[in-house]
Amino acid sequence: MLRNCKIWATVSENIVVRFVLLGFSEFPNIQGFLSGVFSIIYMVILIGNFLIIIITRLDPALHKPMYFFLAHFSSLEICYVSVTLPRILVSLWTQDRSISLLSCATQMYFFLMFGATECFLLAVMSYDRYVAICNPLHYPLVMNPKKCHHLAAGSWLGGVPVQIGQTWQIFSLHFCHSNQINHFFCDIPPILKLACGDTFVHEVSVYVVAVLFAVVPFMLILASYSKIGLTILRLPTAQGRTKAFSTCSSHLLVVVLFFGSASITYLRPKFNHSAGTDKVLSLLYTIVTSMFNPMIYSLRNRDVIASLKRFILKT
Repeated sequence: MLRNCKIWATVSENIVVRFVLLGFSEFPNIQGFLSGVFSIIYMVILIGNFLIIIITRLDPALHKPMYFFLAHFSSLEICYVSVTLPRILVSLWTQDRSISLLSCATQMYFFLMFGATECFLLAVMSYDRYVAICNPLHYPLVMNPKKCHHLAAGSWLGGVPVQIGQTWQIFSLHFCHSNQINHFFCDIPPILKLACGDTFVHEVSVYVVAVLFAVVPFMLILASYSKIGLTILRLPTAQGRTKAFSTCSSHLLVVVLFFGSASITYLRPKFNHSAGTDKVLSLLYTIVTSMFNPMIYSLRNRDVIASLKRFILKT
């Protein structure tokens, strides 16, 4: 019998002080296989994103705002996936799925903070493409180094105070129904299910924050790409239209993957939540997209491919 099936209820006066992340415990016969798969995925994510960071720093041809933000995005992907995936691997290796209240709150905070950063950074990257395609003559002036650094810093720090407040609000609740989180990390929906009493106010705050940090950036991205699309259609040559579209198609694909799965997770009604669906969607926007992002940006970008070839030849 697995260790997580023994006690797992560390309770003081019926108040939970330690959780159990059930994760993938419903598949006891393939724990080793899952461990191998997630280990490979983590290595692919680290190698792919570190390569992008290295070539954007070393290759002068990539010293442009677009690749400056791409390097920040790759750094973010490493941070984002490192909040959840190492914990999953430790649980699979040791079969110890317990997690303290403080560790759970810390994991949730960093997960939410990096998620907000990704929303903001994707919006900034779409703005960069909008300026480059719709106002090419003003692009060097508008996207100057100082403004790029300000936009990147704002993306990283913009969600910090709100996510501190939201995490504190969630963990100020009492948890007395159970201490078993039917998920592979400390996310808001499964934790709210364990709370005592009425959680309506907290659910409303989750929706408000989701709208602020996901829907608003997504609408800005849609507005940017609407303008970009109209500008591309007005270009006189098919070659010009193809070249312009190729510079933003990879970013658009990443936006659809991330915002699509994340929005379904946090904005669908509570009665529509199921543990299995939540796990699949969370795997999609926390791990799978992070694995494919370096491939999407490199394979669909000639400058990145050329820089990778030069880097490999030099090494």
